[in-house]
Amino acid sequence: MNNCTDSKVKEFSILAFYTSATLQIMLFIGVLFIYLMTITGNLIIITLVCLVTQLHTPMYFFLCNLSTTDITFVSVTLPKILSIIATKDHTISFQGCITQLYFFLLCGQAEIFILTCMAYDRYVAICKPLQYAMLMRKRVRLTMSASSWLIGIFNSLVHALIASSLSFCYSNEIDHFFCDLKTLNMLSASDSTDRDILSGVQSVFIGCLPLLFIIISYVYIIYTILKIKSSKGRSKAFSSCTSHLITVILFYGPIIFLYMRPETGHSREEDKLLSVIYVAVVPMLNPLVYSLRNKDILDATAKV
Repeated sequence: MNNCTDSKVKEFSILAFYTSATLQIMLFIGVLFIYLMTITGNLIIITLVCLVTQLHTPMYFFLCNLSTTDITFVSVTLPKILSIIATKDHTISFQGCITQLYFFLLCGQAEIFILTCMAYDRYVAICKPLQYAMLMRKRVRLTMSASSWLIGIFNSLVHALIASSLSFCYSNEIDHFFCDLKTLNMLSASDSTDRDILSGVQSVFIGCLPLLFIIISYVYIIYTILKIKSSKGRSKAFSSCTSHLITVILFYGPIIFLYMRPETGHSREEDKLLSVIYVAVVPMLNPLVYSLRNKDILDATAKV
């Protein structure tokens, strides 16, 4: 390992999925469908929020931010998969891999904090409705949104710089469908002690604390909803949170299962399938989750 400290690779090989030729065609069609659906659905959400004045509220402002992260999320990862399947060229340059890693981490972390902001918005709307206009005024929500993006920008930059200094002497084959931080760390021959400490600390502050905040927000929300006397009022209050709650479960579920379980006892193919859920499927479903049962979105669509 000491002889490997100065070793640098110029390119990586992304192995992607091990399938037959027929399944490769089906995979290409499926990934292309998910990509186009995600881009189209989220662009529609952004367009509606920008054009329709009745959607100029804090909830839809954060939804617009969420759609932006989802578009970037899939644009960073899925086109490369399509290129690999179509051209059979699995290579990606070292700089391209680090760039993909940076934007992937940026979008993932920004989405975590935006979902947290949306949880706080729902908490204020249901638990403190008389103070909602003041607590969620324009300056506050702009600060919350900017903070979500800035945390993602700087934290992702730290990880990208660390990853760019790693040594890869034994292999340059990435057994994943994108340049994932966990996979690069496993592939590297560099000492991992400092990186493990950093990842452990950041998993608490970037992952666990926002999730804990979301859970606490919903404890208060549910407690407040249960105190509403009329069943119609309870149903209306809870329906305003349903879409966000579904999104949180879909996003956090695969991530927790993927990154919290032991390294042994499972295959890399299982990791890839779990990653597909939060990398591709969730961004595609978010516009549907927020529009199918949302009267404001449906009315805005009809209006436009």
